[in-house]
Amino acid sequence: MNAPAPLLVVGDALLDHDLCGRAERLAPDAPVPVVSGTRRTSRPGGAALAACLAAADGRPVTLVTALGDDEASEELGRLLAGRVRLVRLPLSGGLSSKTRVLVDGRPLLRLDDGEGRAAEGTDEACRAVAEARALLVSDYGRGGADVLREVLRSVAARVPVVWDPHPRGSPPVPGVRLATPSATEARGFAARSATSEEAEYEGALQRAARDAGALVRAWRAASVAVTLGGRGALLSHGETPLLVPSPVTADGDACGAGDRFAATAAGLLADGELTETAVRGAVHAATRYVAEGGGRSLAVDGAAAGGPRAADAAQPSDDALRTAARVRAAGGTVAAAGGCFDLLHAGHVALLQAARSTGDCLIVCVNSDASVRRRKGDGRPLVPLADRVRVLRALECVDAVAVFDEDTPERLLGELRPHIWAKGGDYALARLPEASLVESWGGQVVLFPYLDGRSTTGIAERAASAPRPVRPAQRGRR
Repeated sequence: MNAPAPLLVVGDALLDHDLCGRAERLAPDAPVPVVSGTRRTSRPGGAALAACLAAADGRPVTLVTALGDDEASEELGRLLAGRVRLVRLPLSGGLSSKTRVLVDGRPLLRLDDGEGRAAEGTDEACRAVAEARALLVSDYGRGGADVLREVLRSVAARVPVVWDPHPRGSPPVPGVRLATPSATEARGFAARSATSEEAEYEGALQRAARDAGALVRAWRAASVAVTLGGRGALLSHGETPLLVPSPVTADGDACGAGDRFAATAAGLLADGELTETAVRGAVHAATRYVAEGGGRSLAVDGAAAGGPRAADAAQPSDDALRTAARVRAAGGTVAAAGGCFDLLHAGHVALLQAARSTGDCLIVCVNSDASVRRRKGDGRPLVPLADRVRVLRALECVDAVAVFDEDTPERLLGELRPHIWAKGGDYALARLPEASLVESWGGQVVLFPYLDGRSTTGIAERAASAPRPVRPAQRGRR
């Protein structure tokens, strides 16, 4: 597998703080809640968050952003150390930061400080942009994209550029591969007046589709993906749009989900994927991000803000291991299921859907071709590994796929350490060889009812015995 391609992120970095506590009474002097037992955490925000999320995918990331010599800039610089390569632009004023007060995980109040803006471009920044193979512009309306606009315009004509716009920022330069406004932002950017007939019938999807089409034309963009929160995203090239739904309903902190979406889409385009594939991957990544606690994995306690957490620096690059680590760190439940999944059928899908319902993510452990051959015989697998993995990854209930070459998945399970190991009910009368291993770390083996009459062997046998249709050219021949 090729290593992820490098990505350049240009835009406005922010510093985010969360004050998390509990509220059990109202203040005696005003009808406002008293928040007590607060714990302060800090993390990169804005373009800096997008850059860190892209780096967490295992790709080299360079961030071009404005930082000064104020306290917030210094703290953000420490948070970014070891995560991304930093190219500084001069900052006029103090770095923008926001502080959220959360009670039981829900925002109660937000405080914004700092109105600093990028003062000018630099030769180093212009060179970094000109030499980039793929870019993400994370525009939060504080000048980072404006001071480099001309070089961004020239680069957009030859390499993939994803532009995540902000109402306070400038429009994307012409020729960007993908722009990623939210539905509210798209409505404001499009500034389109609906006719009375449109207004009567126009729902959220219709509005998003019309706005996306209008923005493709107004911005001269190759495509626009309007993000729809928990509903997914609507991708438009100017004509009939493509709706990419969220794989599951994620209930969690959505702060930064737009950055996760844009960073994933830009990374996949950098890797050479088609726009539709990049948007589908971005929807799945943003859904997982919300389900796994949002930006919590990048947060650092205020008392220990000297650099990234050791756990972050040591995260495995493998997608399945990384998914398990993130869910576990957020206090979620990791579910896993395993098998050959040769000729994926309704029984497989029923098992995987049921397994996903037991946890906050589902990782599928699939036998390699050699492993299937040893277990099933020389005629198997019927479907090669690459195709089996691709089909599994396309299922909405599957968050990641991991491959093992042994006859049984013990080694892989020992690395994943799932809370739930799901198997079909046809194993009910046998002791699974991996059961003791799963139970050794407190995991649980769970069996699900077997969907009767569905099996790869049975499907293959029926297909082999079915009469072959006679081609028209063969009729009447003796």
